[in-house]
Amino acid sequence: YCHPNNHVNCSQSTNDVYPTALRLALFRLLDYLVEHMIPLQKGFAAKSVEFSHIVKMGRTQLQDAVPMTLGQEFGSYATTIGEDIQRIHEAQKLLLEVNLGATAIGTGINSPQGYAQLVGARLAEISDIPVRLSTNLVEATWDTGAYVQTSGVLKRTAVKISKICNDLRLLSSGPRTGFHEINLPRMQPGSSIMPGKVNPVIPEVVNQVAFDIIGKDVTITLAAEAGQLELNVMEPIIAFTLFTGIRRLARAFSTLQERCVAGITANADRCRQLVENSIGIVTALNTRLGYETSGSIAKEALESGRSVMDLVLEKQLLTREELDELLLPENMIHPFLK
Repeated sequence: YCHPNNHVNCSQSTNDVYPTALRLALFRLLDYLVEHMIPLQKGFAAKSVEFSHIVKMGRTQLQDAVPMTLGQEFGSYATTIGEDIQRIHEAQKLLLEVNLGATAIGTGINSPQGYAQLVGARLAEISDIPVRLSTNLVEATWDTGAYVQTSGVLKRTAVKISKICNDLRLLSSGPRTGFHEINLPRMQPGSSIMPGKVNPVIPEVVNQVAFDIIGKDVTITLAAEAGQLELNVMEPIIAFTLFTGIRRLARAFSTLQERCVAGITANADRCRQLVENSIGIVTALNTRLGYETSGSIAKEALESGRSVMDLVLEKQLLTREELDELLLPENMIHPFLK
């Protein structure tokens, strides 16, 4: 009474049903990823407020730059995760275009007139996902561009969270011979031979997840390129790679927030000490002394080991009161508010 091909799969093909199912599943799975990203974004935002009063030295190319607050640094992490969430939502929109009703190669063979429009509307209704029928079903049957775009967004997200983890490892390095501006939660003994050593294992594991996502992007790129003519038969590896990558990345975000960021503390005295002893604060003198003079002071301070303030006073370039105002780190953080 009921034949698998004549009845159950009437007007359907693996070439349109499978890709449509894949797109709906990816759409929902990206929601799952965002749900795991939001707590980390909020976690960094909370630390931004908590550390808003802690003045520290900003760095470029691993060299002293100019003062900032630790809160500003953590706030930038919250902002960049928010940007990635927006990019994920944009990628989701590309997944809404489906080829259901295209049947074998996009011509709609063996389907009744109007089938594609009707089945697409019904699918949107029962799935509560606003899918829409592609304007060119032949192109939609072989095109995997939406998967490449989605993978690219995942790679972007992985690269940026890995960069943040690198920062956390640097900022917590030491404790006596590194930056030691923040403390990461102590997860486990770090060595079987070095007593007392504790390693930044949570940022490191997130780094490794990011490397995996970057590699998966290469797989998806090659699979998308490998399709020929009216069908890309490499979609199974695209699906497998995207599904495993998204789930792994989501768990990495949760682990980073719960096992690391939530428990970060700041070493305010250490941050202040590094600012006051830094040569980078000489940048604040540019507007008064000029670049050449300021550069000369910086060079002499570096070679002699003396402070910028002592050298400026000795050369009678500025008064103590003027220096106190210019070199107050708090003033250099928001110079345009003065």
